[in-house]
Amino acid sequence: MGKKKYTIKDAARIMGVPTSTIRYYDKEGLLPFVERLASGYRIFTEKDIATLRIIDCLKKTGMSIKEIRQFSSWLEQGDSSLQQRYDMFLERRRVVKQQMAELQKILDTVNYKCWYYETAIAAGTEKIHQSKAQPNFDHSCLGKSK
Repeated sequence: MGKKKYTIKDAARIMGVPTSTIRYYDKEGLLPFVERLASGYRIFTEKDIATLRIIDCLKKTGMSIKEIRQFSSWLEQGDSSLQQRYDMFLERRRVVKQQMAELQKILDTVNYKCWYYETAIAAGTEKIHQSKAQPNFDHSCLGKSK
């Protein structure tokens, strides 16, 4: 029983991206492992799609194409690059945690403004906020100081 094979259209559908994204990744040298038929068509395996998911994840963390290309190169090197790949993912984790902290500040601002307008609407005026002490809130996302 052979391994399941996918066309680029199938891979794009599975990934939830346009086929142009996968073609771009290939053009940028991120997919040196993908098999091509004599006709030039790319054929993807389950393992290739799993790797595409990792590439997509890395891209979403803000990683550059150049850095992802290095990751792809390390994959091709096998076990000799385990430490480099581990170190790279440690750095990605640090970056994502920082992004999450920044997004939490943004969410806090949005939640505050939802509360602010909800209470103003219920009172029929924003003046309700002038008479009450403001909650301790970090307005840094709004470009204001506390």
